[in-house]
Amino acid sequence: MERKFKSMDGNTAAAHVSYAFTEVAAIYPITPSSPMADYVDQWAAAGQKNIFGNTVTVSEMQAESGAAGAVHGSLNAGALTTTYTASQGLLLMIPNMYKISGELLPGVFHVSARALAAHALSIFGDHSDVMACRQTGFAMLCENSVQEVMDLGPVAHLAAIKGRVPFLNFFDGFRTSHEIQKVAVWDYKDLADMVDMDAVNAFRARALNPEHPTMRGSHQNGDIYFQNREAANKYYDAVPAIVEEYMDKINAKLGTDYKLFNYYGAEDADRVIVAMGSFCDVAEEVIDYLLANGEKVGLVKVRLYRPFVQEKLVEAIPATAKMVAVLDRTKEPGSLGEPLYLDVVSSLANCGKDDVKVFGGRYGLGSKDTTPASVFAIYDAMKEGTIKRQFTVGIVDDVTNLSLEEKPAPDTSPEGTINAKFWGLGGDGTVGANKNSIKIIGDHTDKYVQAYFQYDSKKTGGVTVSHLRFGDKPIKSSYYINKADFVACHVPAYITKHFPIARDVKPGGTLLINCAWTIDELSHHLDAASKRYIAKNNINLYTIDAIGLAASVGMGKRTNTVLQSAFFALAKVLPAEDALKYMKDAATHSYLKKGQDIVDMNHRPSMPVLQQSSRLTFRLTGLMRLMKRQMSSWKVLKSSFPRSRKSWNRSTVWMAIPCRFLPSWATKTVHSNRALPLMKSAVSPSVFRPGHRTSAYSATSAHMSARTQQSVRSR
Repeated sequence: MERKFKSMDGNTAAAHVSYAFTEVAAIYPITPSSPMADYVDQWAAAGQKNIFGNTVTVSEMQAESGAAGAVHGSLNAGALTTTYTASQGLLLMIPNMYKISGELLPGVFHVSARALAAHALSIFGDHSDVMACRQTGFAMLCENSVQEVMDLGPVAHLAAIKGRVPFLNFFDGFRTSHEIQKVAVWDYKDLADMVDMDAVNAFRARALNPEHPTMRGSHQNGDIYFQNREAANKYYDAVPAIVEEYMDKINAKLGTDYKLFNYYGAEDADRVIVAMGSFCDVAEEVIDYLLANGEKVGLVKVRLYRPFVQEKLVEAIPATAKMVAVLDRTKEPGSLGEPLYLDVVSSLANCGKDDVKVFGGRYGLGSKDTTPASVFAIYDAMKEGTIKRQFTVGIVDDVTNLSLEEKPAPDTSPEGTINAKFWGLGGDGTVGANKNSIKIIGDHTDKYVQAYFQYDSKKTGGVTVSHLRFGDKPIKSSYYINKADFVACHVPAYITKHFPIARDVKPGGTLLINCAWTIDELSHHLDAASKRYIAKNNINLYTIDAIGLAASVGMGKRTNTVLQSAFFALAKVLPAEDALKYMKDAATHSYLKKGQDIVDMNHRPSMPVLQQSSRLTFRLTGLMRLMKRQMSSWKVLKSSFPRSRKSWNRSTVWMAIPCRFLPSWATKTVHSNRALPLMKSAVSPSVFRPGHRTSAYSATSAHMSARTQQSVRSR
């Protein structure tokens, strides 16, 4: 079966497949699930038909609890109903989820899994929310990538219809929901072929009808309540076989090999990781590297999490495995282990696999970046016998000492992959332009693409970092780009604040800085460490006065189209004429709803940047020669993480901050409006002394932002 390829994010993929099976969508927006409901609403307004030949009825409620109540009522009325949610929104739906499952109603919840507010609010991803729903009676299906959301999303709907058990279909918030990849898209005719229409008609026949009254939602005493709960067992016992049936149908259509648990790695592996979510792609990338170097390692990817089929899990783990590390993207304080870990331990024990040692690890809470170094650390610790019964990766835990030591990892990304990184400001158009850029490359070339966008919690006004990859091989690199072939700094203030942007560039790579500075001014603003790095690594340094160029064509301070043109001019991934055409098409699609004047305004800057190179405002600066003359007089900033607060500098990256620094001061209450609220930001790693006034900047999860300098008195 042939499918068309299209560049989209995980939310779009989930919306595409869910729309096909949905008659009513009861919605209430919450980050990062909002785009799913938004797309469904847009398509319904445009009159798009589902597989039943109808337009989806969309009802936006006043809260997530109201949306869940609407789902419950709509299902009882005989309409196939879907909702989209995450985090606290999902938890508000839990009371209705018990009712929906208890009444065997085939609803589907698509969840972009997100952290729950504990000591602080986080809008970013982990599995805390879905793990809080394990007891509701919903079957739970997990996808690891955008393509899997597209491929396996239909299974949740198809199995719910046939099995009468509602499904919670989930994938990682932001890391999958907002990651853009080129994916093969389902045609609705192929989805319609797999629907059990007898089950659909039986569901509709059970709908509440005044002509055929039935009693539901009754009150029961202790004489029969227990029996009724147990009477549902047969439906849950049947779910795994139904899911396998539809996975087999999808495999037959697509040539894939989806199972309840998929194994990846050496057939005779002695060390195995069990996980679910986007971490699996990172693990696969590392496994490919280790297998090529003679290691015997593997990965079990969990797809159907509830009901959990222990026999299928044990069958997926190679008989040669002696150690299993189970990775959970959640934390349950006080528990003997996180949920997936406890399930795996029970499964192995129940199946008589007492010779396998099982270890439980936590990773990626609040979208903490999980890199190949973390995967290497897990396999190395198992090999060396230094792994802990309960451990963490991706952080420096020097309080309870649960973290594994992570060493610099080799480049495990596919050969030939081009990496590009863009530093922007929330609301300046950088993210929107880069979304258009990656879709242009994905939809108009044969290359595989991936794009991920790192946001500050404040969104507008905070730092954004766009991570773009494209190449000739499939891309599984679900982690931030640390070394890029092309880096662009769209905000001059990031240079004056000494962000370590230049050190993001690979040796011989390209750095583009948006500024109106002369060579001497640029030399003054760049910190010594960046200038030394540029000179020693032969970085091709360009500057462009995007603000001046935008103003000259009537765009004011809106520089996104100018800088998008600059990327295509320097990256040369497409011929200039083609890039110009596709950029104009993308601008038309993005801005037409705002009026033709806005579209024309966004068309104008592309021409001088891409085609009239003689008048181009790029200039390969003479700063390189100046740098090499001055190198001997520069002081180099320390690249290692400082061991004490007094040695911190503005170039410190927050991803590496050890745990011991947080309880004593980072959560400390600071009075007056001179201090940054720590719920959404972090204090600048400057020298803090009583009575000393210094600057503070908000922070993303990975980097300090260029928030306007504030005067803060440390307490």
